Amino acid sequence: MAEIKSNEKFIRGTFILTVASFVVKVIGSLNWIFVSRILGGEGIGLYQMAFPIYFFAMTISQAGVPVAISIITAERVALKDICGARRVFHISLGLMLFTGIFFSVLTYFSASWLIEWQFIRDPRAYMSVVALAPTIFFVTFLASSRGYLQGWQRMTPTAVSQIVEQIFRVIVMIMLADMFLPMGLDYAAAGASLGALAGAVTGLIVLVYFHIKLNRDIEATYGVNLQPSPETANEPTLSIIKRIFKLALPVSAASIMLPVVSNLDLMIVPQRLEVAGYSVRQATELFGYLTGMAVPLVNLATIFTASLAVSIVPAISEARALKDAARIFRTTAAAVRISNFVCFPAFIIVFFLATPIASIIYNAPGAGPAVMISAVSIILLGLHQVSTGVLQGLGHTTIPMINMILAAAAKVVLNWTLTAMPALGIMGAAWATAADMGVAAFINLYFIYKYIGYKPEAAQLFKTVGAAAAMALVVKFSYDLTLAQWHMEVLSTFGAIGAGCVVYVATLVLIGGLLEEDMARIPMVGKFAIKFFHKLGVFK
Repeated sequence: MAEIKSNEKFIRGTFILTVASFVVKVIGSLNWIFVSRILGGEGIGLYQMAFPIYFFAMTISQAGVPVAISIITAERVALKDICGARRVFHISLGLMLFTGIFFSVLTYFSASWLIEWQFIRDPRAYMSVVALAPTIFFVTFLASSRGYLQGWQRMTPTAVSQIVEQIFRVIVMIMLADMFLPMGLDYAAAGASLGALAGAVTGLIVLVYFHIKLNRDIEATYGVNLQPSPETANEPTLSIIKRIFKLALPVSAASIMLPVVSNLDLMIVPQRLEVAGYSVRQATELFGYLTGMAVPLVNLATIFTASLAVSIVPAISEARALKDAARIFRTTAAAVRISNFVCFPAFIIVFFLATPIASIIYNAPGAGPAVMISAVSIILLGLHQVSTGVLQGLGHTTIPMINMILAAAAKVVLNWTLTAMPALGIMGAAWATAADMGVAAFINLYFIYKYIGYKPEAAQLFKTVGAAAAMALVVKFSYDLTLAQWHMEVLSTFGAIGAGCVVYVATLVLIGGLLEEDMARIPMVGKFAIKFFHKLGVFK
């Protein structure tokens, strides 16, 4: 019974975070439409010059502490050591107070130095850097609070705070950008930057409410007079801090790898495209197709698995604290099955409809080849995200970081080699990106097998691939047929997607690739789907 409840929390949390992530992305996309109209390309450029500085300082200031708090909190809660969980949270808040103040002040006073030494080329971006500096302080607290609540496997606070944060961020960005525009583009860009501060503060207020609610639930469940366990009471504060950093620093290093890899792409891909015979202008355009169009589509397709990775960390940590190896194995297996179930149809859709999707969304049919090859990354990125979450839940946070470094090295070599081939060009860079995700994912899986004995279920994977193949045939045939008859690209594309998804699910059910136990974990939809399939006689 305990395992069923744990699995329900795990999948419900994933579903909640997925919905929140989608809403946040939609709001963010709409935001840039309005902000771009106010600031124009030049104003957006000033904002974007400041944002990487803020993002880097924010990443360093958090140092992966939210993941560490989530892991340790889940362990304490599993052992009913509520006072221990609270103590870890309070210590982490002290750390965040120090790092938040330090990096906020550092960013504020380094703004002029960054401009003087030409790290920021346009002096007008100074105001935006200064405006973003205090946000770092609040974001560190925000992240720490989310990590603690996630350790309790409460994902609703994170989801609600993310949505509220984004709403207020967007409102303030638009209002202040418009209000300060008469004072000059530098002031307007700084006003837009203040939106991040407004979002962080309001998100933190939301989390304070959920902390109060959690404390009430704790008192109702465990009583008012909670007593710390002897081990927790006697554990030195320095010991807890050391464990937090031992778990957190590799996560932070892995986060820093993302912008590092992006910068390596920036240095290598356009240059190697020129070697392949493209002009500077063509190379820039193709690079934009890959990084500005194909990669965002891959990230959009893996919203669910990104949420799954967050939810699985405390679920695995809880099972590990209880020394329940069977639950760890089953949770890992379920996560990989669900990841494949979601990512394979997404891959089919993006791969076979790459050009029409690029045309409909970006009005850039030329991005089709880059989008098509990048679709392979969807499956591999989903697997990488989930496997990383499993290893973090097991307490092995260093392994995914090392694997990302090895994968980045492989990507650099492949980028240098494949992109320069005239027959591949930008598709070579897309293959290199897929290989990057694949190398990291498969090494992760090796270590998961080493620690818990799990390896992907061949029979289940074969059924998923078979259903995806059937879906591919339907998508391709449906799109070509309807486009030839109706000459309406949008209608043909969405019609092909709908028909393909129906065939995919139906095929999986018929060949036994969709398990009733996995469907039961899906919030809201799962129960109704099971009843429907029972009536059809699919589930006995």
